[in-house]
Amino acid sequence: MTLLLTLPILLLLIHTLVYVPLTSPLSSLPGPFYTKLTSLIRKYHELRATRTRYIHALHLRYGPVVRVAPNEHAKRKRILADRYANSNVMRQPALNGIVERAERVVKRCVESLGGSLDLYHKGLHSYAYDCATHHLFHPYGADSLRNKQDEEIMREVTFDDSLQNRQLSYYSPTLHKAISKILYIWGVKPRETPLADKFVLDTAAKTDAAPFTLLNRLQSVLNNNRNDDESEKIAKIDQLDIAAEVLDHMVAGIDTTGDALCFLMWELSQPRSLQYQTKLREELLSFPADLSFDKLPYLDAVVMEGLRCFPAIPMSLPRIVPRGGKTIDGYFLPKGTTVSCQAHSVHRIDMEAWGPDPDTFRPERWLEEEKKGGDKEGRKKRLFFAFANGGRGCVGKHLALTEMKILLRQVYSRFTTRPNETMREEDMEMADQLISSRPAGLKCLLKFEPIGGQEEEVVV
Repeated sequence: MTLLLTLPILLLLIHTLVYVPLTSPLSSLPGPFYTKLTSLIRKYHELRATRTRYIHALHLRYGPVVRVAPNEHAKRKRILADRYANSNVMRQPALNGIVERAERVVKRCVESLGGSLDLYHKGLHSYAYDCATHHLFHPYGADSLRNKQDEEIMREVTFDDSLQNRQLSYYSPTLHKAISKILYIWGVKPRETPLADKFVLDTAAKTDAAPFTLLNRLQSVLNNNRNDDESEKIAKIDQLDIAAEVLDHMVAGIDTTGDALCFLMWELSQPRSLQYQTKLREELLSFPADLSFDKLPYLDAVVMEGLRCFPAIPMSLPRIVPRGGKTIDGYFLPKGTTVSCQAHSVHRIDMEAWGPDPDTFRPERWLEEEKKGGDKEGRKKRLFFAFANGGRGCVGKHLALTEMKILLRQVYSRFTTRPNETMREEDMEMADQLISSRPAGLKCLLKFEPIGGQEEEVVV
């Protein structure tokens, strides 16, 4: 009798957990056998913050299309896009505000002479935060490079350890709710940003932000909606929508730019890359200081190579296959399948585009096409995925590139950099977070040496 009761349940489990996955259209995709049956291995690497390297290892073994789990393989943006257009970013006072904040980082470099500066904790994320809020709110942007209260807001947003808590909440909300108090006691805390929330709510209520800012654009949309007919409204937003929108932009602009700069400056400081740091400095010093940074080809190559090797968001960007399914690289994927593409692998697995040394930092690869008369297909640029592509690509791309190039110009036209002796390579291994990857050791100690041995006075 017991067997008769349990047999249907057993058959149902076999059908659901074994037969369906093994006969799914996705079962023909390349990948480890266990990925036909479970996503636990992928989730394990997510909890360990090593998903990017795990997925890349699968690509190296199985090719450009790989199965990683049984089923995994807009109007408002157009309204906001003009505030992130390169023409708007390059205007004054938008551009001047970035230069001012880069000079404040230079001041910290000067203050560190004779010792080391932890760029991860004491420089780059504050710079990214101040630049982002300048573009969002000027003249109400943050000044975390000089103001301790503003720095606390930045630290609250950036240096949190809620990754495992948020993953459990996503994958098993019922279990998360049941044990959340125990997790809190163990130190696995949810993300809490009361200081940042208050700053954004208070600042988003301002009605006199500078014309180049995102807040000015959103406030103008809100005012137009109040005055226009319902049929003529370009987007339905209220004051809370504005606060939520600018908060998203603020958070997205801190870790991405800050971490990308951190990994790039670390690489430039290594003995293996000293030649590239020297060539960069030679270019910076050979041109007038007032020459626009976008006229410096080697600076551009260094930034592009930095973002290729250390993209701000190196991990997968998941999407859902729509109705009707989709064929990708000869494999049919039914609707509802989760597909993703990670920049870390896109920037490495195509040897024809990247050459035989895709894991090596080498800025010259971005200049080789010009010397040969140009790549007709623009293969490298088409494969460049640091900001994603298409309609869901990063709207803040031009702002991020501007921030990176200005800071590198201000620093490397004045200093050479080398790592502190206590730093180890494993300290700078990528540790995946939900938005970006940060250094595993949560530090990046560099020594700054003035060019020619002369200390300079920086007044900001």
